[in-house]
Amino acid sequence: MLDGVVFSGGECTIHSQLIAFVREVKKMGFEVKIDTNGSRPEVIGQLITEDLLDYVALDFKSLPEKYWEVTRSDLFLAFEKTLEIMVSSSVPFEVRTTVHSEQLRTSHLDAMNTWLRGKGYFGSYYLQPFRGDKQTLGNLGESKKPSLKSRVGVWRN
Repeated sequence: MLDGVVFSGGECTIHSQLIAFVREVKKMGFEVKIDTNGSRPEVIGQLITEDLLDYVALDFKSLPEKYWEVTRSDLFLAFEKTLEIMVSSSVPFEVRTTVHSEQLRTSHLDAMNTWLRGKGYFGSYYLQPFRGDKQTLGNLGESKKPSLKSRVGVWRN
């Protein structure tokens, strides 16, 4: 009845036992998917080296100029390294961005899409609307859907 296990979070790659857990899950014969913000490229790299991943969903928060505003972190370079690892691997993966209309405008999303292509990513780029029903880094309020209505979905590069 169960084909695979998804490790997500928060951020699953920050947990010291993740690789050991993934090894055990693979020994049981299950496929493994990781949902990650890309902040720990060394962990993703090791999982790939050990042939432990079947799929990765990589969250692309923003380009460097807005990364702090969107995430309150300085992890863009780690994300970029993870993307480079994924692009050079044979593991299937997707890139996705959660969009809040007050943080990412259409021009930002266009620039992000162009940047991804420049990095050699030509898969689907998924845009998902922000849901304001959970506490986040601050009170963002509801995202205005009309300004992104034509963009939320999938861009195929």
